[in-house]
Amino acid sequence: MLVADILRDKGGEVISVGPEDSALSAARTLSKRGIGSVLVRAADGEVLGILSERDMLHGLARHAGALMHYRVRDLMTKELETCTPDETLAALMERMTQRRVRHLPVVENGALLGIVSIGDVVKYLIAEQMAETEALKNYIATG
Repeated sequence: MLVADILRDKGGEVISVGPEDSALSAARTLSKRGIGSVLVRAADGEVLGILSERDMLHGLARHAGALMHYRVRDLMTKELETCTPDETLAALMERMTQRRVRHLPVVENGALLGIVSIGDVVKYLIAEQMAETEALKNYIATG
């Protein structure tokens, strides 16, 4: 099972914000879309980093009520960890666990293909497990 399998099911839509957007605007985007992170992109589309719920929480702890006066660039993670579509889900889960990240952009030959979250991985693996269980039940029932 590969990252490409998740993208095939999920699609490649990536929600992004600009580095000069307000923290409040980014928080509203996360909330409205029901997502845990957004990519931060320059006007030319270059990916500059990622802003996650965790980044927002750390910002809140550091800046308290003043957080909403900050810009995305002040809170985002600049050292962007990525994965490729041919990476196995086992390797991806191990890396996400070791690096303590929950969202990874999928990049191939410099092109952004999508983003996967640990929730996407778990959802995909559960669906695969259920399909396998159903196939085994059918095999046993039909002899």
